Amino acid sequence: MRNGEVSYWWQALGGFPPRRASLPGPLEADVCIVGGGYTGLWTAYYLAERRPDARIVVLEAAFAGYGASGRNGGWVTSELPGSRAIYARGPGGASGVRALEAELRSTVDEVGRVCEAESIDCDYVRGGRLTVATSPTQLARLRAGLAHLREWGDGDDVYTFLSRDETSERINVAGALGGLYAPASARVQPAALAAGLAAAAERRGVAIYEATPVTEILPDGSGGADGAGAVARTMFGDVRARSVLRCTEGFTARLPGARRALLPMNSSMVVTEPLPAGVWKQIGWDGFETLSDEAHAYMYAQRTADGRIAIGGRGVPYRFGSATDQLGVTEPSTAAALGGVVRRMFPAAADARLEHAWCGVLGVPRDWCASVSYDAPSGLGWAGGYSGHGVAASNLAGRTLADLVAGAQSPLTSLPWVGHRSRAWEPEPARWAGVQGLYALYRLADRLETPADGTAGRGGQARVALGEALGRVGDVVSGIPH
Repeated sequence: MRNGEVSYWWQALGGFPPRRASLPGPLEADVCIVGGGYTGLWTAYYLAERRPDARIVVLEAAFAGYGASGRNGGWVTSELPGSRAIYARGPGGASGVRALEAELRSTVDEVGRVCEAESIDCDYVRGGRLTVATSPTQLARLRAGLAHLREWGDGDDVYTFLSRDETSERINVAGALGGLYAPASARVQPAALAAGLAAAAERRGVAIYEATPVTEILPDGSGGADGAGAVARTMFGDVRARSVLRCTEGFTARLPGARRALLPMNSSMVVTEPLPAGVWKQIGWDGFETLSDEAHAYMYAQRTADGRIAIGGRGVPYRFGSATDQLGVTEPSTAAALGGVVRRMFPAAADARLEHAWCGVLGVPRDWCASVSYDAPSGLGWAGGYSGHGVAASNLAGRTLADLVAGAQSPLTSLPWVGHRSRAWEPEPARWAGVQGLYALYRLADRLETPADGTAGRGGQARVALGEALGRVGDVVSGIPH
């Protein structure tokens, strides 16, 4: 089994992409975007559309799509990157939250529209999202979550409850007792989307400089014709611009002044070999839905265009001191555990070989709520903190940030995540101990909720109740929205 090499997605495209040139030296621009992942690329793409004469520069430490954008599960999902209750505290209240969720649902189609318009071949299929419950406790949690969604006004057109049989008709997950289906979701090959988006931005005149790490972002007062602006510092020289936008997601902690802004949460994936037609006939999954379960330490998966199961989960959730991986290498025990999930959920694929394992980091704010912000006087802006739901959210954030930089008032600039601020994460070692303890709690809760023999048995009801209680404690302690 291959391990690392950034991700299977990049290797499936033939390996690392041809490297673009590094920054040639000090430079002046209208807009400098730090980070060549989805957020930075979408922002550049839409800014170039709004301001075709602007000098737009993207600075990327490795290569465009190197981070989570080229390693994720390929979910273009409308799921809210944060808590409704927290966003509702803002000036827009509950109606603002509903507006944000409606924009996220339409964003799924916007991503598909751009892929078609720009001829981005990334296996985009709008098959919806299916969440399955594989134990009575998970089923109860799924029903309670649906009741909460109904309180927010979400009807069957947004979320539909599926019976055991209706769930298995879509995907035959072993032990599934029911499911929740959301049509506003699509599957993509994430590295292909990143590569295609970078090329589309370049066609619009955006300059992308790779192998150019930014060491500091500062207000400067010398960018642009009016003397206002900011600076992004690199080993090759400074880029001075009227606007400098931080779009660094899971790598934000590397920048001075932002070390505790976003926690780099680790997530791991494996992909099977292509499965034969007979196995797919037993599993189904003909709609190419994105798939997750109702466990506390949940899994996420897709059926790839070439007939594989790609599945992910947390593994080692966080490395001390906000450290990140080395080229996506993940622990063998994590890969083995994810292989076990494949065998448990899809017995027909029990003999399938795992061909590739990898990992990456995603950006998590302390309250798990994403934000988009721009301060016109200083020229500094940022977007991110999607907590694992960034493929669609980064598109909406990019459009929003482009409007803010362009000075345009739009429905997007009044959404409740605009200007939202989360408090900083705790310093080490409290940060490391808290995250490790949280996920240990979740895994214990999952084990207690689902006895090994699949039945409660003697004392089983007490075990399940304890597991459910531990899961609720974890949710309260972490602030994770459900």
